[in-house]
Amino acid sequence: MLTPKKNAINHGTMLGLMLGLSTTLMYALNTELFTKWWIGTLSLLLVIAMGIISTAKSKGILSGVMTFKEAFTSYFITTAVGLAISTAVGILIFTIIDPDLATYLNERSLEIAQEMMIRFGAPPEEIEKQIANLSQVDNFSIASQAKSYVSLLIFHSVLGLLVGLIFKKAAPTD
Repeated sequence: MLTPKKNAINHGTMLGLMLGLSTTLMYALNTELFTKWWIGTLSLLLVIAMGIISTAKSKGILSGVMTFKEAFTSYFITTAVGLAISTAVGILIFTIIDPDLATYLNERSLEIAQEMMIRFGAPPEEIEKQIANLSQVDNFSIASQAKSYVSLLIFHSVLGLLVGLIFKKAAPTD
């Protein structure tokens, strides 16, 4: 029998496989996609959608009656599992398979940040200072990817609270 927890784990696994596959395809086909803002936006929307779908299916499993805790838990487990798989794929690609790509993407990110600051009219000395600060960060190290995972979990926990409020439904009183 499918329980809400098993449902959330299944959806989280599907989410992780989708995110991992997209990362692998970008790696194989066009690594410049890692620097595109819209890729991150699509990934974010995919995570939110899968969390909501999982929560809705869990509500169906529970015959339409769902507590706030059950709704939040379904959303959270889905996102936690999916993002964990995606993070593991990222660590595998950027630290084991191709660390040179991580170096290139860090450099490319600096160039993009500098171009953006110039476009927004930031003073040259401020640009230089910010680029110096940003160049000290390896966005693809295991520690950075782990921090990113935790940050995303916190963000999605807040969204999960909202989803929990939307999907909760008390049992009818007789």
